[in-house]
Amino acid sequence: MSDDTSKPGIPSESKIRICSFLPSATEIVYALGLGDSLMAVSHECDYPAEAQDKPKVVRSRFDATSLSGQEIDRVVSEMYARGERIYEVDEELLSEVKPGLVLTQELCDVCAVSFEDVQKAVVNLEMPPVVMSLDPGSIGDVLHDIENVGRFTGTLPLAKEIVSKLQSRIYKVRSQAAEVENRPSVACIEWLEPTIVAGHWVPEMVEMAGGVDALAKPGQPSTRITMDGLRNADPDVLVLMPCGMGVQRGIEELSGLDILKDFGELRAVREGRVFMADASAYFSRSGPRLVDALELLAQMVHPDVFDEPLLKENAVRLDSFPSSS
Repeated sequence: MSDDTSKPGIPSESKIRICSFLPSATEIVYALGLGDSLMAVSHECDYPAEAQDKPKVVRSRFDATSLSGQEIDRVVSEMYARGERIYEVDEELLSEVKPGLVLTQELCDVCAVSFEDVQKAVVNLEMPPVVMSLDPGSIGDVLHDIENVGRFTGTLPLAKEIVSKLQSRIYKVRSQAAEVENRPSVACIEWLEPTIVAGHWVPEMVEMAGGVDALAKPGQPSTRITMDGLRNADPDVLVLMPCGMGVQRGIEELSGLDILKDFGELRAVREGRVFMADASAYFSRSGPRLVDALELLAQMVHPDVFDEPLLKENAVRLDSFPSSS
């Protein structure tokens, strides 16, 4: 395929106006040097820091900042039961910024505005934009997304350079992990209560890092699991990565769990191999920093091989598991 971006229908970098409806897409846009072309973002787009100053074209219909994971799950379930949307598009702002490209997703209506709502919002614009849906199921898909955005925006050479560097880092992790005979079982939990097992790209990352995912298969959706199911799996390593939460918020969430005693029965807890990761910055977002997440995961699974210390803002080992009292 030719890298020529002067074909009809593919705008030049100087003309493209972009709206991002999800954080990972925003990270890709900035990585490609297109921050000045980004006209509006979602309320969750907080990286890099400059993104926080962009107009918000997507907002949540409820404030989750002061709610526990259980409360968020209850509110979302009740909204779905009533047929209500979790997010809404500011159609007036969308009309004002006149985007030529809208970046969105179809993977999860809980994580971002639904594709159906995006289509409804753009169809009545004076000049309907191209809507590009980024729906990766693997790290390879994420790399393709970076190139696809680069191809459309006239930044394909830079996109290929970024992808090449990310591939080199992935190869380094896989090569080191391949030399290790021991492959511990790993459970990655992306929501604490109800307990949800991380799917999509995370099980693949576990394998790349030299582990065996105890509960999920690469490319499959995230799924709820009972505590009996988690106890039966009894993983060697437990990685807690509550979606949308940083390390400190995750620890606070863990301390208030009703099912904390059940977690305490796991081998990973007894042996001190439990980690709390910053999912909001890494594991939840299918952008370039997913490779940072892979490197973090490798340190958790094989600390004797990947012996760089974990940065506390990225992930921490829970040497003292919270009491259930």
